[in-house]
Amino acid sequence: MKIFDTIKKQVASRDYKVGIIGLGYVGLPLAKRFGKAGFKVLGFDVDAEKVRRLNEGSSYIHHIPSEQVSALVRSGRFEATADFDRLREADALIICVPTPLTRYREPDLQYVEKTADAIALTLRCGQLVCLESTTYPGTTEEVLLPRFTAGGLRVGEDFFLAFSPEREDPGNSQHTLEKVPKVVGGVTPECRELACTLYSQVIDRVVPVSSTRVAEAAKLLENIYRSVNVALVNELKVTFDRMGIDIWEVIEAAKTKPFGFQPFYPGPGLGGHCIPIDPFYLTWKAREYGISTRFIELAGEINHAMPAYVVQRLADALNERGKAVKGAKILVLGVSYKKDVGDLRESPSLEILEILLAKGARADYSDPYFPRLPIVRRHELEMESVPLTEDSVKKYDAVLVATDHSMFPYEMIHNGASLIVDSRNAFRQRGLVGAHVVGA
Repeated sequence: MKIFDTIKKQVASRDYKVGIIGLGYVGLPLAKRFGKAGFKVLGFDVDAEKVRRLNEGSSYIHHIPSEQVSALVRSGRFEATADFDRLREADALIICVPTPLTRYREPDLQYVEKTADAIALTLRCGQLVCLESTTYPGTTEEVLLPRFTAGGLRVGEDFFLAFSPEREDPGNSQHTLEKVPKVVGGVTPECRELACTLYSQVIDRVVPVSSTRVAEAAKLLENIYRSVNVALVNELKVTFDRMGIDIWEVIEAAKTKPFGFQPFYPGPGLGGHCIPIDPFYLTWKAREYGISTRFIELAGEINHAMPAYVVQRLADALNERGKAVKGAKILVLGVSYKKDVGDLRESPSLEILEILLAKGARADYSDPYFPRLPIVRRHELEMESVPLTEDSVKKYDAVLVATDHSMFPYEMIHNGASLIVDSRNAFRQRGLVGAHVVGA
């Protein structure tokens, strides 16, 4: 196919404009990577403020320095826009929009559907469209494809459609975007080949698979694997606590086995956009086939129950010291969903704060990444981060470690706090132990 060979040559020569739809934790790093490799990148986002900041060279994601965004803008290889009529300007369109759950734990594809509708209005011959947003198997061909062919264009001939799941890990300096293999599935062999050609320009290893459904399922497997194993170790934590056995010591002992075991660690619950959400995309789709995914749903129940368990551990520790949760001054350390990252999507810390406040505690939080808590889906906590000083720590009845940021002054907190409830094993890892340090 002559047009197909011409497009591949354009990709290889970087004479090719890449459009990134959704400039968040997935889209912005991808835009940066394509721009650095010499492609012209046009970034799309519905948030006009984000667009303004990016075009001024300012980053709103902590682990992407503004200097990098500014350099990309100055190079002339990156521009952000909120004008979706410009979708036709891009040769490839990569969709990186959110795929949350509804309040009933069902897939909420409104952002994917709105994006697909916008693309369908401007889709032209030769364009490649690739969905990266995590979703259930079948989404690419059941939701996107009919919208794109409704106007008479033929997939694999006039335009190309693929799915390649994002594997972004915010704040991970070891497994950077270009070093993480890229799984790619196409609606047709030509779709897959063109998508692989594009991604191979910026990713060290591209892994082609037989279909978009396989690529969609692979991403779900990755996250379900983590969800189930974290749930297992969380359940064991609760069990071993009752038995008087230290789960952290058990894990350290078990992981000395050089085969057949991979360590997972307990915590106050699961956070981030992927692991707490993605497994339920499969449970929903499985019901269409008459399948009940009980194992996955049970894992979700266990992980979802951990914030309440951590608060109960805190209540027990206070009770042993003659104090009630109601009226107690509690400082929650960390609201990010993981350490050293300014991301609080689905963070269990937010639920912990809400539970404490509902029980009548006078709860504060401290997190250098969030001077003030933004309003997020399901949580509207109007709170500001408190500074950590020897005097401020001493004013609290308990300090609860929810996220173990490296920059926290652990030794100072250890020396000043009357009670520490540690859900991350942060203090003992640093050799800071004592009767006032309790696991959770």
